[in-house]
Order: sequence, then C-alpha cells, then structure tokens
Amino acid sequence: MAETKARAACLIGWPAAHSRSPLIHHYWLKTLGIEGGYNIEAVPPEGFAEFVLHLKAHGFVGANVTRPHKEHALALSKPDARARAVGAANTLWYEDGELRSTNTDIEGFVDNLDACVPGWDEATEALVLGAGGASRAVVFGLIERGIKRVHLANRTLERAGALADRFGANVLPVAWDAVADLLPRAKLLVNTTSLGMHGQPPLDLDTGLLPSHAVVADLVYVPLQTPLLAAARARGLKTADGLGMLLHQAVRGFELWFGERPTVTPELRALVEADLTRA
Repeated sequence: MAETKARAACLIGWPAAHSRSPLIHHYWLKTLGIEGGYNIEAVPPEGFAEFVLHLKAHGFVGANVTRPHKEHALALSKPDARARAVGAANTLWYEDGELRSTNTDIEGFVDNLDACVPGWDEATEALVLGAGGASRAVVFGLIERGIKRVHLANRTLERAGALADRFGANVLPVAWDAVADLLPRAKLLVNTTSLGMHGQPPLDLDTGLLPSHAVVADLVYVPLQTPLLAAARARGLKTADGLGMLLHQAVRGFELWFGERPTVTPELRALVEADLTRA
C-alpha cells in the first residue's frame, strides 16, 4: 500500500517563536486523533513571497500568517470577501489547486464575545480604541453583527478617519482626547491597541464612566488579565479577553487544513493559560 503523508500546516511570521498556535493545533490534532503537524516558520519579509508561492513544495497544506506579512499574504493569494474587506489575510489554504486566503480574526473576535457574553450584540453603540490591523477586523465584525454606531478612537485621527472611510457611515472617527466623553454611551468597549500589554504603557482610561451594563473586550492576552479587564471586573462588568479571541480565531484554519472542526474547550484554554504563565 502507498503511504499517505500526514498533512501539515505552519505559522509564518517574522519573528514567530513567541506564538502559541502550535500548542493549540497540536492539542486539537491529538484530541481528534488526526495524524498531522503544525510548525513555526520564521520567514523575513524578503523571503515571504518565495515561501508562500511554494507553500505546497515546502510540505504544507496551508498556513497562518502573522506580522508583518498579513497584507502581503492577501496580495499573493485569492482572498475571500472578509480578507478583502479587512485588507489583510491571516489564513491560507489550497482549494481546487489555488491558494486561497481569509481573515479569521473577525470570527475569533465575534465568536469569543458570543461565548463570553451572549447577547452582547444588543448594544447599539461601540467604542473601539486603535486603528491598526486588529481594529479593522473588529470593526468589520461589529458592523456585520448589526452594531449601529462604532466610534473609532486613535491617537492619530487621520488614521482613524481612513479606516472609517473604508467601512462607511456607521463608523465615526474620534480624537483620542474625546474618549472620556464617549465612555458613558459605550455599551461595548474594545481595546485593539497594545496599551496594557506586558512591557507597554498602561491604558489610561476610567472604566467608572462606562454604563453599568457595558461589555469590555481587550485583545491583549499578555498579561491574561489586563488592567482594563481588572478594572471592568471590579465594577461587575462583563468582559472578554484576548486569549479567547486567539483560541477562536484558530478554529476555521484547522478545519480548512485537517477536515474537522475543533472546539474551544476549558481544557485547551487552561493548557495555553499555563504556558503563558510560564513565559
């Protein structure tokens, strides 16, 4: 009998060694009884095109893409509507012999909120902090779920304005110093910046100004409980953390590469939490 080679996927980034993606995918491969692999591939920008255009020759059926390659990955593949809307791709796979791409940060953010705070999308207004790549995925997800008004705050107002123009009249750019005035109206607050991350400056924000039924989400997951989330929880507000988004965004890629849809379980979360704690 001919040998069937185990399927393998990888994470492509520069740098990439810090990623927890191998831990997540190896857990699912083991629990689902699938013979396969998931590697880290540290590829510098000047070598990215060659690597991706010959992904199959390198032994991979697909890949995750992280900084600084997400926009380049979009250009080198056939993106779906989500990747085009966000302007970046984080997941690659082959379909009918063609390299396809999508952006699973959108469903990672939304699915994590669904899991942590069912009914969160009853909010009519959201306040999103930051206008980078992660913000684009968050804003797309909010609009797709029917949030009527998204206030987008960034230290550089022009950047917020450019992102707002991308998504239409429901997204309103605001200056950073206007955040305090918007907090009392924000039914959902989302931090997409690096503020509050380990080694970064804190996010200077008074959660006491938020309404008592507000939901607070932070995309940062190192530390697991950011000062923003700690302050929100001290007030009894419902929250969603960055680790949950990391876990949920991995689901679709695994399904595309290995043919089975995995689930985010408390056991998996505990495994990754323990690894983050050791770091």
